[in-house]
Amino acid sequence: MPVLVASDLDRTLIYSSAALALTMPDARAPRLLCVEVHESKPLSYMTETAARLLADLGDAALFVPATTRTRKQYQRINLPGPPPAYAICANGGHLLVDGVSDPDWHARVTARLADECASLTEVSEHLMRTADPVWVRKHRIAEDLFVYLVVERELLPEDWVKELAAWAENRGWTVSLQGRKIYAVPKPLTKSAAVHEVARRSGAALTLAAGDSLLDADLLLAADRGWRPGHGELADTGWTAPAIDALAERGVLAGERILREFLRAVRQAP
Repeated sequence: MPVLVASDLDRTLIYSSAALALTMPDARAPRLLCVEVHESKPLSYMTETAARLLADLGDAALFVPATTRTRKQYQRINLPGPPPAYAICANGGHLLVDGVSDPDWHARVTARLADECASLTEVSEHLMRTADPVWVRKHRIAEDLFVYLVVERELLPEDWVKELAAWAENRGWTVSLQGRKIYAVPKPLTKSAAVHEVARRSGAALTLAAGDSLLDADLLLAADRGWRPGHGELADTGWTAPAIDALAERGVLAGERILREFLRAVRQAP
């Protein structure tokens, strides 16, 4: 039976130039591989070593990207190694099978959202009404499932985020601040539910996971073993749990370390 390795992508395995955290002298910086181009510009990177490790991982385990990105955003990424047979997009709202969204899975998810939490329209309108145009750059609805804002972090009032989180909590939604993006996501919309479905279909006996944000906590808790980098929401709040390793590495070198840990665990699996 295969080992299932489910990992967040942004700021876990792949990094924008702003998130690389290259703190070493320039002459000692790792060689980088661009894995995403958007509007003819390079956008996301891994180290070349991490790229080789990911290719090896794809041969040794069932690697499943698990991202909050929309399908369109995910499909811009060109990861090393064999094309993933499964991928999780929109925080679990879409389960891609050989690159195509499974309609039955998506229907199950949307039915659950309709039953268990406030509507996307209510939450989106609240964001539009309360967010200040001074610090909001974009307002986006993703896959008709959740909403996010792109903001100027230095102008963003900390109290506003806390007030939004409390308001959302009472309506069955959660709030996550990641870099310049504020996500409002329905609580039943989870990566972990989609990972459980992949494990059921594949017969995986062991699940490994990695992630850096609040939206990855359920993914990590659903795994038999998990890793989080030394940056991101989970690190900033000191979040941990049994069977979760909190790594010291930050930035793109954390992605490399996570892939080494994945491979070591896969090779040691019975």
